[in-house]
Amino acid sequence: MMGEKVYVSVLATFDREGKVKPMRLRWTDGRTYDIDRVLEVRPAPSLKAGGQGQRYTVRIQGKERFLFLEGTPEGIQGRLRWFVEGRA
Repeated sequence: MMGEKVYVSVLATFDREGKVKPMRLRWTDGRTYDIDRVLEVRPAPSLKAGGQGQRYTVRIQGKERFLFLEGTPEGIQGRLRWFVEGRA
């Protein structure tokens, strides 16, 4: 059984080369969590919730989590969204 995509708000920075670094995540109920460290970034599927995107392996409160950035920027009409894998 697959889980679900849980779309979240993310505060991120962009460096001069265009690399994205997520800094803080806001859960659906409004709680916020600082992202202590980005451990890895690579294209990868979400095996629990389906879909494809950039998978950020991050450390939040000492625990490793996957945070996904999906979508394609297509000019002003592009849409990028962050999600985490919800429980099944």
